[in-house]
Amino acid sequence: MQCQNTPSRCAFSTARTAKSTSSFNVGNQQSRHFSQTSRQSYKSVNEAKSRYRAGPFSLTSAVLFFAVGGGLIVYFRYEKDRVQRQKIAEQTKGVGRPKVGGPFDLVDQNGKRFTNEDMKGKYALVYFGFTHCPDICPEELDKMSEMIDRVKQTSGNTMRPIFITCDPARDTPAVMKTYLAEFHPDMIGLTGTWEAVKQVCKMYRVYFSTPPDVKPGQDYLVDHSIYFYLMDPEGDFVEALGRNEPAPRAAKIISDHIADWKGPLDKN
Repeated sequence: MQCQNTPSRCAFSTARTAKSTSSFNVGNQQSRHFSQTSRQSYKSVNEAKSRYRAGPFSLTSAVLFFAVGGGLIVYFRYEKDRVQRQKIAEQTKGVGRPKVGGPFDLVDQNGKRFTNEDMKGKYALVYFGFTHCPDICPEELDKMSEMIDRVKQTSGNTMRPIFITCDPARDTPAVMKTYLAEFHPDMIGLTGTWEAVKQVCKMYRVYFSTPPDVKPGQDYLVDHSIYFYLMDPEGDFVEALGRNEPAPRAAKIISDHIADWKGPLDKN
């Protein structure tokens, strides 16, 4: 009865109710559509996680980050070691420092003349000792043999291993040849006159001492320095490797110096 008396108000109310209902239905449909879309986008946990795969913190990005970071660390360590080796090599040539090495004129185990000029073109690893040494020299020459093989594996035939006697009175070329045959075929054994051996020991700053008044045929020991002297292809001193340096590490030091060398290098 009230609506009949006021038709305009009733029509307005009806229209507003219809509009509200329509808006509610549209909104409800949009909400249901959004909910369905959301549910359809991530049907599983793996699909939900997949949205992060292309993000800045994905597994691939993390692997690349650590790979690049690790590579940079290795590179900087290598450069640091290289600079340190170069520094050591330059310091040995510095003004005011005692020179190690120099001209000499000796004879090898085959009776052939061998001078400091014959060392050049390759790196040279020089050790001083004597064939009648009961323990230290054999141990060091065994280590030298291992160093030769290791350097060959990494750097090729770029090093001359040289054994110089501190006991020329007993170490003739024939004795040296027989003795070195027990170690490595690449070893070069050098001997000479007393004065020639004394001179080369002095040039390499090698201490050695024999007992005074030794009678012919009498057995004796020779005290001497225990170092390997590494010389570059130009005959300059590079580094001394002590007895406490194990063969693998010593060989790596030598190979690293060889890799740093920029000049001509004989590999034959």
